[in-house]
Amino acid sequence: MTQYDYIVIGAGSAGCVVANRLTEDGETTVLLLEAGEEDTKPEIQIPLSSPNLPGSEVDWGYFSEPEPYLNNRKIFCPRGKVLGGSSSINSMIYIRGNHHDYDHWQSLGNPGWSYQDVLPYFKKSENQQRGVDAYHGVDGELSVTDIQAPTVASQRFVEAAVAIGYNHNPDFNGIQQSGAGIYQLTVKDGFRHSAAAAFLVPILQRPNLTTITGALVTRLLFEGTRTVGVEYMHHSQLHQARVNKEVILSAGAFDSPKLLMQSGIGDAEHLQKLGIPVVVDLPGVGQNLQDHFLVPVAHQIIAELQPTITTPAAHQVIAGLNPAITSNGNAEAGLFLHTEGNLDAAPDLQFFFGNILWISPGTTLSGLGFTVTVSLTHPQNIGSVSLRSSDPKDPPIIRMNFLQSQSDVLHVIEGVKIMRQLFHTSAFDQFRGREIGPGADVTSDEALSSYIRSVCITGYHPVGTCKMGTDPMAVVSPELRVHGVEGLRVVDASIMPTLIGGNTNAPTIMIGEKGADLIKAAGRVSQQVASAMGN
Repeated sequence: MTQYDYIVIGAGSAGCVVANRLTEDGETTVLLLEAGEEDTKPEIQIPLSSPNLPGSEVDWGYFSEPEPYLNNRKIFCPRGKVLGGSSSINSMIYIRGNHHDYDHWQSLGNPGWSYQDVLPYFKKSENQQRGVDAYHGVDGELSVTDIQAPTVASQRFVEAAVAIGYNHNPDFNGIQQSGAGIYQLTVKDGFRHSAAAAFLVPILQRPNLTTITGALVTRLLFEGTRTVGVEYMHHSQLHQARVNKEVILSAGAFDSPKLLMQSGIGDAEHLQKLGIPVVVDLPGVGQNLQDHFLVPVAHQIIAELQPTITTPAAHQVIAGLNPAITSNGNAEAGLFLHTEGNLDAAPDLQFFFGNILWISPGTTLSGLGFTVTVSLTHPQNIGSVSLRSSDPKDPPIIRMNFLQSQSDVLHVIEGVKIMRQLFHTSAFDQFRGREIGPGADVTSDEALSSYIRSVCITGYHPVGTCKMGTDPMAVVSPELRVHGVEGLRVVDASIMPTLIGGNTNAPTIMIGEKGADLIKAAGRVSQQVASAMGN
């Protein structure tokens, strides 16, 4: 049986970084296992094609259980099943979150995770088009670029936000987060720069890295409470691989807790009901699921302009759909704001503006238009992930619990009202047609609440199900070691104790960077101890 120094499970945003950093010395051997296949699907590389990827063969295609606060709708929960993970199928917005988020993590009992502690890791990964400064780096592998030609409508969104009193913010990842601006993207030379493209593809030929795609890990292997390897399915055959040092679980907020539970780490009562032998009773596994949600406000383009949009020039000027530009068609411009006016606190609302007309998944709308989605940066919904059965091929049970808090509903209503004010500034007079979502006749708080519950969807940012901390519901330590076992860490978005205020891809890459450093530091200590003992 082949042995490796480390086994990394999941080649997503964090796993690609960990595999890269651990193999830098040319000697440390790493096995990287990914359930999906290579990232060769053409739509992955084309930024404007990203809306076509959820629900395709590069997506796990998960759904929540019927959501009690969303009219019992099942919520589609896309997750990347491909090299690069969700960084290969989601929008490419580069947002780090708010400074307060990381200071809060530290205040919860996680030393080393304050904003000042994690900033160097953000900078380490980054190749910032605008150059180096106190907040940005240029020596990293991940290309962070400006949109080459923001659409007219996106620029008008920023102008309108300034007109109603919000500041223009050219850098959401700099000294402050609040304000309106054009998002930066993880794009290189006009193509998506996923975690796989940035950190994995350039190193696939390293002799000390073995990467296996189409490999579904079925369970972790233990001797007592020591992790000694993994079992995985590849080409319909079961295989095992052993580890000399550590197994690193980077399968994401749904699949990392799922694999822990399948392997006997989790709430003992839940595991026993499914006939899974308990290795460690760790009740926090799969709990604390947090995610942003999105609620759209949509307008058609005014009718007299629609017949002219068949030419590429008209698309560029009116609808902004120019295939020659690098863009997130569904989210070019954004706004962070404080509804309560406390500028010292983190913003509580984030908005995504794009040149696509939509209300809810599966809705077919005629004509062209623009949509802004309202998102709470720190919603109060807390959900969970649990096992459907002991069969590794069965999807997990996901409960999001979106809008379980009436306070969240009221905040979204406030966000909808702000967007209505913004869209009725003179900046949008050239574009603004009929409001089709919520609709001009939907004005009362009760009617808006009903609309919000009928269209609310995931923000594609699930985190927290293997949370970091030292309390009884924590799953990993501040060093990302799984409590109660040896030789096992979780390094991905699931370790976030609380949801950050913004998109989660950049923070997950940061977690990969810091996690790799923690692993390497522990390896050096072990080597020094072994040398001191004469081994």
